[in-house]
Amino acid sequence: MHHPIGIVSTGSHLPDQVVSNEEIARTAGVTDEWIVRKTGIRERRRAAPHEATSDLAAAAARRALEQSGLRPSDISYIVVATSTPDHPQPATAAIVQHLIDARAAACFDINSVCSGFVYALAITERMLRADGGQGYGLVIGADIYSRILDYTDRKTAILFGDGAGAVVVGPVPEGSGVTHTSLQTRGDAHGLIRVPAGGSRLPAAPETLAQGGHYFQMDGRGVRSFVHEHLPAAVAGLLEEAGTAGDRIAHFVPHQANGAMLTEVWPSLGLGSATLHMSLEWYGNTGAASVPVTLDEAHRAGRLAEGDLMVLSAFGGGMSIGTALMSWAPTAHSTPPTATLPLAERCRGILPLLPAGLATM
Repeated sequence: MHHPIGIVSTGSHLPDQVVSNEEIARTAGVTDEWIVRKTGIRERRRAAPHEATSDLAAAAARRALEQSGLRPSDISYIVVATSTPDHPQPATAAIVQHLIDARAAACFDINSVCSGFVYALAITERMLRADGGQGYGLVIGADIYSRILDYTDRKTAILFGDGAGAVVVGPVPEGSGVTHTSLQTRGDAHGLIRVPAGGSRLPAAPETLAQGGHYFQMDGRGVRSFVHEHLPAAVAGLLEEAGTAGDRIAHFVPHQANGAMLTEVWPSLGLGSATLHMSLEWYGNTGAASVPVTLDEAHRAGRLAEGDLMVLSAFGGGMSIGTALMSWAPTAHSTPPTATLPLAERCRGILPLLPAGLATM
C-alpha cells in the first residue's frame, strides 16, 4: 500500500536586518501611511551582503529537519522554488544539499516565481508517491528580492522582503496529507511580471544595465485583475475536484502578495469559515517563501490542529497559479524564538485594512 504524503514538519528563516517603511519611502517617493494603506506592509527583512538565497534556504531546511527528527541523509529529494537563485547555474538546490550535507538527495530548482513553493510541493508529493510513499523530500521556497529591486519604483520597492520557508514532505497517517493539487499557467499574460534582462534574449551588457533591465518589473493593475479573475476560479475548481465544500476549509494560506489585494479577493473565495493567514505585515512579499513562512508561523504557534482541512494557494509570474488541498497531519510543533514571532507577540492588533475575522500571524 502507498502511504498518503503530507507535510511532516515546517521551518523558516528571516534575515536579521529589519527595513522599515520609512526607509523604503524615502527613495520611493511615498510615505509610511501610503505603504500601509496600499499594501498592509509595515516592514520587511533584508539579507546581509554576504548571504545568498542558498544560505536562507539551508537555514530554513535545518529548522524543518530539526522539527521532524530526521537526518539530512534521510532526504531523497531537495526542491528549491526560487526566482532569485544564487547563480544562473548550478541549481541553488545543489548548493543547499552541500550546505546541509544531504548527500543522498536528488536536487533541482523550479522557477514559477511566487507560485513556486506550491508547484514544488505538488511535484515532490507526486515523486514520493511514485516511489511507493516511503521516502522524504525537502521543499523550500526562498528568495532575495532586495537584490533585483529598483528602489525608486514605488510599485515594486514597497512590496518585497527576503526570506525562506521549508517543509519536510513524507508519509503521514491515513486520512491526512495532500489530497489534491492544481497547477495552472497563463503564458499569454507572461509580460505582467518580469525581469527582462540577464537571460538568453537580453544577455547582460552595459546597455541592459543602463536601462534597468535587470530590475524586477510589474504591471500592478494587470496583476490585480489577474488575481481577481483567476484565483477564485482556481480555488473553486480545486474544491469541486475534491468534492469538498468551501465551508469545510479551516485554513487558507495564500501567497503574501499584497494585504489590500488579498482583502479584496477574500470574500469571493467562498471560504467564509476559514482563517485567512497573513504574515506580510512584518515580512512583506517574500516571493516563493511567503506560503511556507506563513505556514511555519501558524504551525509553530499551535494554530493548526490534526485533521484541519487547509488550502494553500499562490500566484506569480508566468502567469501561474498553484493550489493545494490537504488534511493537516499530526506533526511536532514548538513556540518559535521571539525574533520570529512579530505578528503574534510584537503586534496584537489586526491590520487596519482587514475586516474583523481575518487573522494575521
